[in-house]
Amino acid sequence: MKTLGFAAAAALALLTPAVAAPASQTITFTMAPSPGAATCLKNARATVIDHSFGDFENLEVLVRGLPPNTDFDLFTIQVPNAPFGLAWYVGDIVTDDKGIGVGNFVGRFNVETFIVSPGAVTPPPQVHLTPPFPDATVGVKTAPIHTYHLGLWFNSPEDAKKANCSDAITPFNGVHKAGIQVLNTDAFPAAKGPLFQLK
Repeated sequence: MKTLGFAAAAALALLTPAVAAPASQTITFTMAPSPGAATCLKNARATVIDHSFGDFENLEVLVRGLPPNTDFDLFTIQVPNAPFGLAWYVGDIVTDDKGIGVGNFVGRFNVETFIVSPGAVTPPPQVHLTPPFPDATVGVKTAPIHTYHLGLWFNSPEDAKKANCSDAITPFNGVHKAGIQVLNTDAFPAAKGPLFQLK
């Protein structure tokens, strides 16, 4: 009986079509100082490793040359420099006492990365209401727009000021009161940022 059982299992294995695992692919690229931080943080850099598992990506961002023990906010953005276009908040990277930090993020970070709004929904959620960047009160409608670039911002204007950078307030953190952009992917074409390369 055991012999028959093994034979049946072997025959079934031969009849079952093999399912190929999706091919993995990895790209590596860098981020350099943004125009607003080129003077105050001229040695800031980031190395990004974007590895696809087929159904999702793991985005690893290693930053260095930044102020120590400081919080930064990472976004995917439509274009690398102001006015940036559409943007999506990915997560935070906190540096150590040597100004080095690492962030690991799981999501869709490839040629399919996009933002879409099939119809305007009004009112949208109202969570952060205080100026200078309160939540929108009117919904928007837009066809799919790809966000192939990355940008990194100071989490607070105060931290930017400590680093001798501009203390301008921007909306690029969870409560819409961030500092200036520090790093971006401006070395790539505006319409084909680095995430476009992973297909």
